[in-house]
Amino acid sequence: MEVLRTVGAMRAWRKAQTGRRLAGVPTMGALHAGHARLMAEGRRHADGVVASIFVNPTQFGPNEDFKKYPRDEAGDLAVCEAAGVDAVFMPTADEMYAPGASVFVDETKLGAGLCGAKRPGHFRGVCTVVLKLFNIMGAEVFLFGEKDYQQLAVIRRMVRDLDVDVEIVGVPIVREADGLAMSSRNRYLSVEERANALGLSRALKEAAGLARNGETRAEALRCEMRRVMEAHALRVDYAEVVDGETLEPLDVLKPGCRALVAAFCGATRLIDNSGVLEGLEWMG
Repeated sequence: MEVLRTVGAMRAWRKAQTGRRLAGVPTMGALHAGHARLMAEGRRHADGVVASIFVNPTQFGPNEDFKKYPRDEAGDLAVCEAAGVDAVFMPTADEMYAPGASVFVDETKLGAGLCGAKRPGHFRGVCTVVLKLFNIMGAEVFLFGEKDYQQLAVIRRMVRDLDVDVEIVGVPIVREADGLAMSSRNRYLSVEERANALGLSRALKEAAGLARNGETRAEALRCEMRRVMEAHALRVDYAEVVDGETLEPLDVLKPGCRALVAAFCGATRLIDNSGVLEGLEWMG
């Protein structure tokens, strides 16, 4: 497995992969089984896999956790090696952003609500770094987890609107045995907070239960998700039911609709989501 730390080295490695279709897996490190699933899925879509590990400063707000975001180079490289990754791109911020960088990419519709409303500038940072990684890594297909569902929708829209010649594959959420969505930020949680964090997945489960029992009012699901999260001592950021493609809030449930939740567990902000009308085996 090659470890590449400069744009030039990454491009040279890609150029040498003559005739090989590559899958790209962009990450911010602190890798877990969810990331390993993305890498394994990448092998199903391509001849080789290249991952990136870069904690992107432009997608963090001034009061967010950029400085304390978990970093574990040795552990991350071990995960990539075990997953059969061919190369890992690990640049510094100075390598990724020229001094005085003044060009950024933004999506102004799908990213306006939900996390975008709570984290101004976040998706501008995401779109910019992802487009740069597309250009630098040179893979034909890129894989993203559905846990960051809004991010996935925003990236798909960017690819569509800017005619970027890559395929985007969304990979279902990987969960712990008790239903908690895997996240690098789970490392922040105390034992008590880890138990309370189950309120997010349980809120989604209760919303799906209402829908299965015939409830069609999206507001009823929103109220129930808030109730469950608050019962788990979570500070609710949002509980929403949206169109799965446009992310527009719904009044009435429809095929493909999505429930999305965000809440603070102590100081840690967590997100989760599910297709309200899908078969959700993990919910029991």
